[in-house]
Amino acid sequence: MKTSDMFVVRRITEDITMINDETRRKLREMSMEEMIVALDIQNTNNSYAALPFDDRIKMLVDYVYQEKYNGKVKRLLKQARFRIPNAEAQDIHYSERGLDRELLLELSTCQFIHNNSNVILQGFTGSGKSFLACALGRQACKQGIRTRYIRVPDLLMARDEAAEQKQGVGRLLKQYSNYKLLVLDEWLLNDLSDEELHFLFELVERRYEESATIFCTQYKVEDWHARLGGGVLADSIMDRIVHKSFRAYSGNLNMREFYAKRA
Repeated sequence: MKTSDMFVVRRITEDITMINDETRRKLREMSMEEMIVALDIQNTNNSYAALPFDDRIKMLVDYVYQEKYNGKVKRLLKQARFRIPNAEAQDIHYSERGLDRELLLELSTCQFIHNNSNVILQGFTGSGKSFLACALGRQACKQGIRTRYIRVPDLLMARDEAAEQKQGVGRLLKQYSNYKLLVLDEWLLNDLSDEELHFLFELVERRYEESATIFCTQYKVEDWHARLGGGVLADSIMDRIVHKSFRAYSGNLNMREFYAKRA
């Protein structure tokens, strides 16, 4: 908080009953609407009156910080566009599934993002890859990390649309290169054209050693090279993904059937 802001807060706090319209206007101009709410709470609760000035300031700052933090997280979660928006790490079902609990708990700390490492979530359709990826993505948002989820088929459709605009593909690459965590669902689901391969290479190249990516796929890494065309581009793409990545199997239980039976 700036010195000038602290001066305003001190004056208000010393005479809490005199929060006039002009003071409220100044606080709003400083984007401190949360401070107004906090002051009103203190003003309407007599128990605050006996507290020392330092304690009241601490409580005001804590309230404003928490409100601003919660607002930031909400914005990040909305911007991430998760396929499963309510997926939570603590809700991951482990029983009789064959998941690596220790690895997933480690990934939930989001240290892999700070280390610019990748995560490969592999498993059959319905095994819960998207849930795991979205749960990890939500953990990232809670830590203030800018995150984006997208299905690869949708991303490639966006590429086709961008190709019709001047420098459109470049802008699209810049957009998806700038997310600190990118979740690519349905990775290698469909056959890729040469243009799509070049696009994915450019995206992977720009993100290499700069950010983290979660790849959700049905295919084992051993099958990727053929799915990527089997040429030099396949070598280059895999080199930038595989060698600095965590690999997690999404389990041997069909989670769609599992939850359908419980419904």
